[in-house]
Formats: sequence, structure tokens, C-alpha cells
Amino acid sequence: MNFEFTEEQLMIQKAARDFAQNELLKGTIERDTNKIYPKEQLKQMGELGFMGMMVKAEYGGTEMDTMSYVLAMEEISKVDNSCSVTMSIQNSLICSGIQNYASEELKKKYLPGLASGEVIGAFLLSEPEAGSDATSQRNTALDKGYHYIINGTKNWISNGKYGGLFIVIAQTDVEKGHKGINAIIVDPKSDGITRGELEDKMGVRASDTCSVMFQDVKAPKANRIGEDGFGFKFAMKILSGGRIGIAAQALGIAGGAYELAVKYSEERSAFGKPINQHQAIAFKLADMATKIEAAKLMVYRAAWLKDQGKDYSKASAMAK
Repeated sequence: MNFEFTEEQLMIQKAARDFAQNELLKGTIERDTNKIYPKEQLKQMGELGFMGMMVKAEYGGTEMDTMSYVLAMEEISKVDNSCSVTMSIQNSLICSGIQNYASEELKKKYLPGLASGEVIGAFLLSEPEAGSDATSQRNTALDKGYHYIINGTKNWISNGKYGGLFIVIAQTDVEKGHKGINAIIVDPKSDGITRGELEDKMGVRASDTCSVMFQDVKAPKANRIGEDGFGFKFAMKILSGGRIGIAAQALGIAGGAYELAVKYSEERSAFGKPINQHQAIAFKLADMATKIEAAKLMVYRAAWLKDQGKDYSKASAMAK
């Protein structure tokens, strides 16, 4: 593994850092405190190509590698994790899921809008009784021939309030267990969909998280991703790649916290000198830097394995 970045990767990293520092930093605290959805900031991120980084050019994406995506994610997360979590879902779950597993018709229909950031996607997996245990789906998608009828409730859905496209994981055949689960693209404007109030979270508050309720919602069978019963495998496959994005977010948050801590330690004085010249503070900063560097190597390794076409599932889970 060689983590000497290419000129293109370094340019992407710098572009992400410049955007985060110059455009995202101002107003970050206000947006987070007041749960203000960063609509304009996300639009700018789409214009810069950050919302469809691994989407092929033929579908409107910038066709970059996973390492470039991680570097950009890290820099955005140092400043505003509400924007970066949306970027992560858009790239790792929505765009990658459709590009890798949907029909050609669905790719051409949905990827250009997603890659440009004009449309923000949401991944609807979690339920009151099915979070980490994704096999316990209570939402149903009954097969009615040419369409499905969807009923149930999804909880803690990022982009659930303002998203313009849903990928819904639902149970079509209960008797088949996880082999009866499907993944279906649903228009959030469909009749029968109710979006709940924003969750009052401890952090990442500008990211819109809410419950979504379905009552006899009609979705075309042509919007199903993959063969009948592929939904559970689909979720597991894309979540494995999604963990790289989540790990990069956490890495960015830690890096941003460290940069603020170093800056403060240089400005704050005690006993006649900056506090970073006191051993107790210097040791804390050293420990922070060491843990960040170790995490960075794990995240970069997972991204490298994915780019090399190797099995990255264990590495991505460990990095996260």
C-alpha cells in the first residue's frame, strides 16, 4: 500500500478543504443549533462534484476513486458534519447502490440528478424493531402485479424530511424471511407518505432526520433494485461500502477537533506561557494526534482495498 497521493487526489483534497473553510465554516454553528437544513451549501457541493464522486461520467458523475472520496469527506467533516453525512449517504448508499445494482433504465433515470446534487436521496432501512437487525423488517411491499403497495414506518431516516428520492427496504414475502426483502425506489411525493417532525438530536442537527410513514403507497415494480428478494443482500453490500464514508466522517470530526484544540492551546496562556508548553496539555495533544494517525491509516487502507477490487468488508467495519 502506497499512500502517496496522486496530483489529482491532492487537488480534490485541497478543493474540499478550501470549500469547507471558505463556504461551510461561516454559519455552521447557527445551522447546527437551530436545525437549519443546509440547502444552499449542498447545492454548491453538487456543483463542485462532491455528490456523485464515484458515479460514472456517462451518468453525470465525476468518476473518481474511493480514496479521493475519503479525502474530500474528511475535509468536509472537519467543518460541517451535517453536510458531510448527506454527502456520505448520497455517494456511498444512494448513488453506489443504484449504479452497481439497479437496471440500466433506473440508472439513466435517477443518477444524473443525484450526481449533480439536484436530488438528495434517503436510504430507508431502520425501523422501530429493525435497526442493526436488518432482517426484522416489518414494513411490507405487497406484490400487486405491476406495482407494490407499501405500508409501515421507518425511523431515524437521514434526509428523510427534504430528500427527493427514497430507497425503501421492505418485506414482500414474510415466509421467506430475509430472502423475501426487496429494495424499491420510491418518489417521496407519492400519495400516502407522511414525513415526521425533525428529531431533536445531540449533534449533526442541520442534517434532517425524521420518521417516514407509508400508508398504501404505490410504487412501480420497475423501480425494484435487482431481482425479487435481493433487498437484504443489497442493503448489506452497500452498507459495507458506506462504512468507509462513515469512518471518513469520524476521522474528519476528530481532525477538526484536533486543529481547534491546537489553535486554542497556542492562544491560551497560563503561568506565563501558552498552555501547549505545559506537559499535561502537550501529552493530551500528542495522544490525540497519535489516535487520529492510526485511524487515518485504517480508513485509507479500507479505501485502498476497495479501489483495488479486493475484499474490504472487514477493513471498512474495523475502520468505522
